[in-house]
Amino acid sequence: MYYRLSEDLVLKTRWSPKLVKPGEKALIIGSGEAFPPSHPTTRLCLDLLRETLAPKPADSLVDVGCGTGILGLAAAALGVSRVVAVDLQSAAVRVTQENARENGLAGTLQVVQGSTECLRGPFDLVVANLPWEVQMGKVSELLRLAGSRGRLILSGFRDHQEAALLKEYLKSGRSLLARRVKDFYHPELPVDMSFNWVAWLLA
Repeated sequence: MYYRLSEDLVLKTRWSPKLVKPGEKALIIGSGEAFPPSHPTTRLCLDLLRETLAPKPADSLVDVGCGTGILGLAAAALGVSRVVAVDLQSAAVRVTQENARENGLAGTLQVVQGSTECLRGPFDLVVANLPWEVQMGKVSELLRLAGSRGRLILSGFRDHQEAALLKEYLKSGRSLLARRVKDFYHPELPVDMSFNWVAWLLA
């Protein structure tokens, strides 16, 4: 994976063949046993994160289900002063901590093993790249973390799953500011069938 966060900052996995150009800084992400950072929904979240933080970095952000910590680390590298990464899995917590140390971001990124219920909000930005079933069960909790003014970047679901989830957020008074889609084709599906991964920015 190779992703440009800004003019002079790129994000790449250790095995990416692309080289960093002179004058550029690289954020290197190792995956270890955690969820691979190259999933399409990761890139969708990075797109929305970069666009959201471009005008002005948020003061605080929580990365729910952090995996490798890629989204929280990207936010810290883009100037968010307080980033919390939380995951139930010890492997994800360990990899996120290692990535933070290796990139000099351990002082900005706080890593927590456990559920979001152990966190205090609100956060300016809540990022959650989680499967649809988990998203449906976490609506009220993610809204709690965002408070009345925080925004949410959500992904991990496909276009045929989003209507029911969006309905829950619209009922709470939230609005959809941006929607990004990435095509996904599986060789075992009929040629005329595809599922598209989706990501939202909600306010």
